[in-house]
Amino acid sequence: MTDTAADKSTREGNKPRIRNIAELARMAGVSAGTVSRALAGKSLVNAETRERIQTIAREHGFRPNQMARRLRTQRTGVIGVVIPLGHERRQHISDPFFMTLFGHLADALTESGHDLMLSRVIPGDDEWLDRIVDSGMLDGALVIGQSNQMEAIERVAERYRPLVVWGSHRPGQIHCTVGTDNREGGRLAAQRLMDQGMHHLAFFGDTGAPEIADRLHGARDAVTKGGGSYRIAAFPTHLSNDEIPEQVAAHLEKMGSGFDGIVCASDVIAMTTLRLLHERGVRVPVDIAVTGFDDVPLATQTVPRLTTIRQDIASGARAMVDLLMQRIAGVDTPSCVMPPELVIRESA
Repeated sequence: MTDTAADKSTREGNKPRIRNIAELARMAGVSAGTVSRALAGKSLVNAETRERIQTIAREHGFRPNQMARRLRTQRTGVIGVVIPLGHERRQHISDPFFMTLFGHLADALTESGHDLMLSRVIPGDDEWLDRIVDSGMLDGALVIGQSNQMEAIERVAERYRPLVVWGSHRPGQIHCTVGTDNREGGRLAAQRLMDQGMHHLAFFGDTGAPEIADRLHGARDAVTKGGGSYRIAAFPTHLSNDEIPEQVAAHLEKMGSGFDGIVCASDVIAMTTLRLLHERGVRVPVDIAVTGFDDVPLATQTVPRLTTIRQDIASGARAMVDLLMQRIAGVDTPSCVMPPELVIRESA
């Protein structure tokens, strides 16, 4: 006589495995619907019954079929985190700002019970975001940065609700954004240099992205308000680690001794600038003062330590996930604009 797997398992002291919800329901003496609700932790099932069903499931090694559940609910449990690099094609995900924001997003998403799928996209046409949101793989998408892709993001946002973007907000904008008031941040950075007695300022950044353009506008606001003795010149500087050193070195060579303050559009640019100034024997902040933007953790490790504009990246990440969950539920949420904060250290 041949033993069944269940007979053998029982003889060895193990409980036979339950294959599906129907079997578990028969064993618990309840309906399949009650089992489904109990395993999901629903309060519609009283606590004693819920605990009994969950105990039986654990003892018999039962795991709900996640694929079947997702088919029933029409949810994948996956959120896409997308980094579009339209104007900065050589920038890496390892960029300190990306890694800081992504880490906080990952924490918030996993705490909400979601998996995440990360995509670094170099747009080759106007439909790159359409392909992502229409893939059927996602419940929603979080986009880190607008790059030069505002039109593509706006067009998708017209028809796809569960989409939240880290970036700047414009009047009349369709897509929901979370981000810092970049114009005010740029103004604060320039004003700090001016308050320290600096008159001839340089701006290092690539204004192809709306966030960086806003930071330059803000710096110019401060200079204009300061009057005729102040001036600022913009020097296009990419955010790619491969290109920053060469570009900053060229800027410093071109600037000569005619400038006494530098507003950097990111901490990464500022950190490279500090290093290159040190190599040239230029004293910071005695000869020239430098500010950054973001306040990533590495900003406290420079010598001198970096004066910068702080974006509350942790709170911003939580806001992005919260807004996305609301939009998945059908709520048409507004954008969130966070105030910047000047963090004063030794470089300015």
